[in-house]
Amino acid sequence: MNSDLQKRMFADLEDKRALGRAVDLAYRYIDETPGRRAFPDNGALTTANESSSTLPERGADAAEIIEQLSSQFSNACVNAIGGRYFGFVTGGVLPVTLAARWLTDVWDQNAPLFRTSPAAAIAEEKCEAWLKDLLGLPEETVAGFVSGSSLAIYSGLAAARWRLLEREGWDLNAKGLAGAPRLRVVAGRQAHGTVVKAVTLLGLGTDNIEWVDVDECGRIKADEVPDLDDKTILLLQAGNVNGGAFDDFGALCAKAKDAGSWTHVDGAFGLWAAATKNYAHLTAGMEDAASWSCDAHKTLNTPYDCGIVFCRDSEAIQSALHQGGSYLETGAGRDGMYMTPELSRRARAFDVWAALAYLGREGVDALVSLLCARTMQFAEEISAAGFELAAPPSFNQLMFACDSDEETQRVLRAVQEGGEAWAAGADWFGRRIIRISVCSWATTEEDVTRSVNAFVAARRSK
Repeated sequence: MNSDLQKRMFADLEDKRALGRAVDLAYRYIDETPGRRAFPDNGALTTANESSSTLPERGADAAEIIEQLSSQFSNACVNAIGGRYFGFVTGGVLPVTLAARWLTDVWDQNAPLFRTSPAAAIAEEKCEAWLKDLLGLPEETVAGFVSGSSLAIYSGLAAARWRLLEREGWDLNAKGLAGAPRLRVVAGRQAHGTVVKAVTLLGLGTDNIEWVDVDECGRIKADEVPDLDDKTILLLQAGNVNGGAFDDFGALCAKAKDAGSWTHVDGAFGLWAAATKNYAHLTAGMEDAASWSCDAHKTLNTPYDCGIVFCRDSEAIQSALHQGGSYLETGAGRDGMYMTPELSRRARAFDVWAALAYLGREGVDALVSLLCARTMQFAEEISAAGFELAAPPSFNQLMFACDSDEETQRVLRAVQEGGEAWAAGADWFGRRIIRISVCSWATTEEDVTRSVNAFVAARRSK
């Protein structure tokens, strides 16, 4: 006999009141997006915090729960799907990928194996092929769909560690790192924090990183990269997180390949430049790397979360991330778990498939170009308003500052609190800067001008 709880949940599926209410509230949120603050005010945060910290003894009606969820938390959300949120390279969301997420969330597929979801496995195969073609990656490259750049970088470097030690005759999976041959890590001083995190998680140690100075735009100085060898991991960037600059892949990837080094390209948002006509030159030569990482939830504007690792050495990444188990029925089709650290994971490839199918090659080019055009507009207008550009704008990233660090920080805080726009701050060569990441298809020319005016007004206020 069905329990009362089970009957209640079957009834929820049948009457669909909760699902219908969720759709209505989602539509309302979308309609209100243009007028929403970029960042919630204190009142919205207070409302969110009013939720009881004590778990109720008895549950409530499903539709009522959805209503409560919306009333308590929707106004405390960052307006990431709007056009004036420029913090942390946070992508927007294409309407088609939002719809795909809604649909595929109902499917609720677990994507490690073909046997757990043939649909997810086939979608991953299709996306892998499309992405390799779109980004100009070698044919032997395989892709893993993970949560974001942090895990994508980790996966690429795990493959690097396995391969370099395997060449030295060291079975990492059996022996571990104790007593293993020493590996070198070479990186520019502007390497992203997720790269450093991956180095530490993999036991390679930050003390072993050979840091190379960067130029005024954040590019690693190619002529200062030390001699490389077959025990070296070289870390390069397709898009500096502050200024957007790209390293010299043409010179460095070839140099590393000749030396037998492993090059990983961190391209969280910048790897997508390879898919364009006007910006592909920024990634020229990166095809000689061994692994790459990027986020579809940034430049491609899929919903969160959706990172991708690419590796041209399928044996290395599968050996580094391998998992066994007699209950795991493998080999019937693509088993994506071998390209990721995760076993259970959601089917992210559906979002990527929807984005690529909707945009096509021309649409991806147009989307990336749109983000770059808005960035250049922002640079022109903020410069004309008397702010100083910290470096020439590059790709979809922009940095600017006031006359002093104190003034820069005051203006930034005023804009953040005002809610008209939101940007982040950072340190750049010993000075405080404001950084803009234009990463949403929804950012219009009017959004840029409104945001610039917000900074101008904040500077005038005392």
